[in-house]
Amino acid sequence: MHVLMVGTPADGSGSPAARLERLGHDVTCVATGGEALGVYQEADLVLLDLDLPDLDGLEVCRRIRAFTRIPVIAFTDSGTELDRVLGLRAGADDCLDKPYEFRELVARIEAVTRRMPPREAAQESLTVVTIGGLRVDAASREVLVRGRPVDLTRKEFDLLYYLARNSEKVVSRQRLMKEIWGDPRSLEIGSRASRTVDTHVSSLRGKLGDSAWIRTVRGVGFRLGHG
Repeated sequence: MHVLMVGTPADGSGSPAARLERLGHDVTCVATGGEALGVYQEADLVLLDLDLPDLDGLEVCRRIRAFTRIPVIAFTDSGTELDRVLGLRAGADDCLDKPYEFRELVARIEAVTRRMPPREAAQESLTVVTIGGLRVDAASREVLVRGRPVDLTRKEFDLLYYLARNSEKVVSRQRLMKEIWGDPRSLEIGSRASRTVDTHVSSLRGKLGDSAWIRTVRGVGFRLGHG
C-alpha cells in the first residue's frame, strides 16, 4: 500500500514512516499541505497532520475528500474532542491525538482500509455517472440524454463529466479552469479565461438540449441540474 504522510517528520529508523516501510508499505513524506495536494492522488492512504506550516490542515482534508475516496487519518495536537470532531467533519475517516502509539496507528489503518472498497472498484464506480436522464460514461467517453447520443468535444466532455461527478455541489469557474484546463489563475468577469468557461458551458447547454442541465449560481459558479 502506498501511504502519504503529510506534516510528519520522516527522520530516523524509529519514525512512523520507517516503521510502516518495514511492514511492507511504500511511504511518501511531504512537509506541507501544498505538496500533499499535488501528490495525494497517487496514494492509497493519507496520514494527515492537521498542524501544517502553510495551509489549514482541515482545508487540506476537505480538498482531498472533495475529489477522492482515499482513506484519510488525521492527527491533532490538542487532544480535545472538538478538534477530533472538526477533523471528522472535514472528511477524515479517523482522527488520532498526538503523541500516539504506533501499534494503535497500525490498528486504525487496518480498520479504515477494511471499510473501503478496493481502489479499482472505487474508480470503476465513478466511471459511469447517471443523473436523471443523463448518462456520462468516462470509459467510452459516451454521453446519452434520455437515450439520445450527444457528440461532444474533448473539453466539453471533460467539463460535463467533472460537473456530473460533483453534482452535489456548486463548482466555481476557478476550479473548472484548474481541473479542466490546468490553469489555476484567478478569474475576473470578462477575462479570457472566464469567457473560455462560459463559452464551453453555453455550447454544452445547446448540445444537451436544455439549459437547465447546467445551472448558473450567480457569483459562485455552475451546478449540474436535471434537465
